Amino acid sequence: MQHLPHDDAADGPPARDPQDETGLVDAERHSAGFRQVREARRLELVEDYVELIADLIGDTGEARQVDIAARLGVAQPTVAKMLKRLAEDGLVQQRPYRGVFLTEAGRALATESRERHRVVEAFLLALGVSPDVARCDAEGIEHHVSRETLDAFRRFTAGSGDA
Repeated sequence: MQHLPHDDAADGPPARDPQDETGLVDAERHSAGFRQVREARRLELVEDYVELIADLIGDTGEARQVDIAARLGVAQPTVAKMLKRLAEDGLVQQRPYRGVFLTEAGRALATESRERHRVVEAFLLALGVSPDVARCDAEGIEHHVSRETLDAFRRFTAGSGDA
């Protein structure tokens, strides 16, 4: 009788080579990946807000709640709630009748986020992705890549002459 792999199913799954990344990774590495994604999602909205506030200030000289809401496609009360959170986190200052201003920490976060976006977008363009798609895709990807991956993107684009 021919021995088939499923004949040993009662004995449990076969042992996997730890170097074989096609199988299920160990629980600690698996959970670390999910923790990283949850943290990136948590920071994504914060980074989008501070980057937009910096862009508005740079373009128009001010960042008003109504303009932030229009650019993000959300209601003003949603913006107000987030601005309160950003103020509590020390990233923005709100001045009555004057709009929103970034603190030094907020400016630093906006600069870092903008640079990640630039690197990811340049990488996508170097791969041949169209400019509009690269810009939109970079907006999501920028929040979810590690420093190691960004460095690899930089090396790739530097080697292709696009950075």
